[in-house]
Amino acid sequence: MLKAAFQKDDTLINDINVAKNQIDTLHVWWLGQSGFLLQYNGKQLLFDPYLSDSLSLKYANTDKPHVRISERVIDPQKLTSVDVVTSSHNHTDHLDADTLRPLMAANPGLQFVIPEANRAFIADRLGTEPNWPIGLTDGQMTTVDTFVFHGVPAAHNELERDDEGRCKFMGFVVEIGPYTVYHSGDTLWYDGMVDLLRPFHVDVAFLPINGNKPERRVAGNLNPDEAARLGRDIGAKLVIPHHYDLFEFNTADPADFVRACEQYNTPYRVMQLGEQVKISR
Repeated sequence: MLKAAFQKDDTLINDINVAKNQIDTLHVWWLGQSGFLLQYNGKQLLFDPYLSDSLSLKYANTDKPHVRISERVIDPQKLTSVDVVTSSHNHTDHLDADTLRPLMAANPGLQFVIPEANRAFIADRLGTEPNWPIGLTDGQMTTVDTFVFHGVPAAHNELERDDEGRCKFMGFVVEIGPYTVYHSGDTLWYDGMVDLLRPFHVDVAFLPINGNKPERRVAGNLNPDEAARLGRDIGAKLVIPHHYDLFEFNTADPADFVRACEQYNTPYRVMQLGEQVKISR
């Protein structure tokens, strides 16, 4: 039996709509894997959504089946108020055509933030005009709608760059009103990471916890202990874990993250699928 969502479908949409009337509060919903919907004063930012079964279907008859262990929280075409969406890198659980195409159709004015190095690949996968996405690499910033994006590197597993030196794997630090959030994308800990992130005074850090195990035959991430320590070291006011409870072969126990956060005095919140967290000053 699939792990049930805290709320999903029309109940989730109603929760999002009610929150539109609550101004000066940052609302966060976990949509599964590394996907988070953020809303502030009615504006919506969607990080790295994966809302389909494309990978389970792709690998169903292989030696690396992607067996889903939690239910999908929402059909992407029901998300009709998204202003900006991101893809941190080209892996399908962060760049899923079966999620992004319905999302694009449901949101004609949607803007899309990506690593500049991945532009041609993304245009091919989604069948879009190559100049449509907004590309960044590390050290660059841009304002998209009401959101200010800063590009930071991600190591998945290496700090990989294209021939022009642009990051293929990225995280994003985003200023949203008075709040600053950091979505890591998929990443390991790398030299200089803390010094790079600490000056942003991050309010909420979204960090992966599924770890790096070569026997899985996929690129890895921070483990629960590393995520808790990184959150502490960068001074994040709140750390929310991601990249677990989707596929049977590539997950982690959030209880291990909780224990590590309590050991390091890292402020944390473990979200349920479809749950909302409110951030206010």
